[in-house]
Amino acid sequence: MQALLSFENAPPFAAPLRFFLTAPLFAVLAGLLLAWSGPQLMASRWMPGALAATHLVTVGFMLQVMLGALIQILPVVAGANLRRPLLVARIVHVGLSVGTLMLAAGFLAGTPWLLSTAALLLGSTLLYFLAVCAQALLGVPSTSPTIRGLKLALVGLAAVVGLGIVMALALAYGWPVPLSALADLHAGWGLGGWAGVLLVAMAYVVVPMFQLTPGYPARPSWWFPVAMLTLLLLWSAAVLANLAWLIRVSQALAAIAGIAFCVLTLRLQAKRRRARADATYRYWQLGLSASVLALLMLLVSSAWPAASEQNGWTIGFGILIVAGGFLPFITGMLYKISAFLSWLHLQNFGQAKIPAPAMNKILSDNDTHRQMLAYVAALALLLGAVILPDWLARPAGLAFAAANGWLFWNLANAVRRYRLAQADMAEKLAAL
Repeated sequence: MQALLSFENAPPFAAPLRFFLTAPLFAVLAGLLLAWSGPQLMASRWMPGALAATHLVTVGFMLQVMLGALIQILPVVAGANLRRPLLVARIVHVGLSVGTLMLAAGFLAGTPWLLSTAALLLGSTLLYFLAVCAQALLGVPSTSPTIRGLKLALVGLAAVVGLGIVMALALAYGWPVPLSALADLHAGWGLGGWAGVLLVAMAYVVVPMFQLTPGYPARPSWWFPVAMLTLLLLWSAAVLANLAWLIRVSQALAAIAGIAFCVLTLRLQAKRRRARADATYRYWQLGLSASVLALLMLLVSSAWPAASEQNGWTIGFGILIVAGGFLPFITGMLYKISAFLSWLHLQNFGQAKIPAPAMNKILSDNDTHRQMLAYVAALALLLGAVILPDWLARPAGLAFAAANGWLFWNLANAVRRYRLAQADMAEKLAAL
């Protein structure tokens, strides 16, 4: 079941593009930070370098791409036109980029004013974005699972922002809060309620559209986002009430829901009508497989809490779910959406008189496939570094930085080809 797409409502290409081009650079910084810090970064999730690298990836890469995608998707999928989308994109992009760098620096330096300033800058930027989206969505009916999912994902983002501000200020000023429980909850809302629900809502459209699979079944499509947010609310209540058993139950049910979505998507991909597997499809296969493994780890630790105390368990889970799951999903969609938007805007520029070049002329399959292989190698090294940090941490960081630098290079080349094609089309139109 899919939403109806209205491409005539698409914002200017420059609005989402700035986010897409900037995001890989933050992942490059995260890789270089691991290469510089070495094995000590892998020792605990509470290490300053680990906190900085995690947020460079989750906020600098993941959130950057997702906000850019929302600026593009809300008008096209939901008919929710943002007022002055280019201005919104400029404000959010600057606030998010500067705030992420300040947050990472604050973690590394342990400087209270940097952490608090970063929290306030990121918080105000994201609250502004949420307000703009809420205004655009006001009165838009939830006529498809995708539209409902987009709305609920924004609720998840609001929860992530609130928890993030509280935790950053608590770290900066020593507030007496249960940091470990709040960190888990913050990650749950960030990966489940925000990124997970948004990913699922977008998958309802992009998986059948770009991978030529059957559509998602209607009933689970409608109810997955609602179920995930309900479980996260239950988890939040359990943290407030200090009920450890209820926290574990809500985590286990959320893991089961996530596994169910991954298995359903794998089944749909097995029925796809496209014989050749491109990089987007392979990235999704990687993301689905790694997510299932990570969610199984969550399921085990919720049933057997001592498992999470094993050496490398938490770091390994984080690498599997973020670098193994979400980043491949996002990179696969980033490639396809960037090429498609380039083609779409060139098609409109041609005024039905000059045909636009094919998508694979803008972003070639060979380039994306090679970059994907480099990313798979980097992911393998990251997972290996959990077991052998002294030997593999620095090579893993360099490999991760190189793979994401290659992603930036591919996207920048696609933009260059887009501009060359536009200039060529302009000459041909002038000659008509």
